[in-house]
Amino acid sequence: MKLTIGHLYPDLLNLYGDRGNIQCMKKRCEWRGIEAEVREFQITDAVDFTKLDLVLLGGGSDREQMLVCEKLKAIRENFRAYVEDGGSVIAVCGGYQLLGHYYDTDDGRIEGLSLVDLYTEQGSPRLISNIVIQNDRMELPIVGFENHGGRTYINDNEPLGKVLFGCGNNGDDGMEGVRYKNVIGTYLHGPLLPKNPQVCDLLLSNALMRKYGTAELVPLDDTQELEANRYIVERFTQGK
Repeated sequence: MKLTIGHLYPDLLNLYGDRGNIQCMKKRCEWRGIEAEVREFQITDAVDFTKLDLVLLGGGSDREQMLVCEKLKAIRENFRAYVEDGGSVIAVCGGYQLLGHYYDTDDGRIEGLSLVDLYTEQGSPRLISNIVIQNDRMELPIVGFENHGGRTYINDNEPLGKVLFGCGNNGDDGMEGVRYKNVIGTYLHGPLLPKNPQVCDLLLSNALMRKYGTAELVPLDDTQELEANRYIVERFTQGK
């Protein structure tokens, strides 16, 4: 088995250690005997989504998102076809905002991909916090760090989880992230996946199921990962 992971625009959208998410996916594949190829796409490269099994869209500053905006228009329809066909995507912070229709900032509107029915507006102050969320379909809480000025509203979409500690999508509705088909959008970084192997394996299993029709992942020894997860959960939710 082989999975091809596409990393979109790491030269511009790698503000929050997003390569750590790539490394995590690659190692968890290799430990299971699954070949993992990573393809990095720069802003001038053509992106063939038919050759990809999993896509990472990372975070960047508002300025960098503006630079990416025009390029995204050229790939929008092919990216949408990939998503609607069940392609797996992990979009973090700025990448999460770009999944939606737009992000209104003080410097103007950043047009998004409109892959998911959501939008973002700039707010104050910035939402900066360690964060713990609960997804009832996952055995463990999801942990990370958030640092965003945007307030994201996901309309009728499913959130990634309910906030147990932290701010979440907009600091108001108690929800964080979004789930749409096999797309995960989130403000959690740090990077996200090494401390949350359950999220990483969900992305991998979805990609394998789409490509091969089977997604049985051999269990791994996640002792260290689970200890890191547990420490954060206990530190920030104890007594809540």
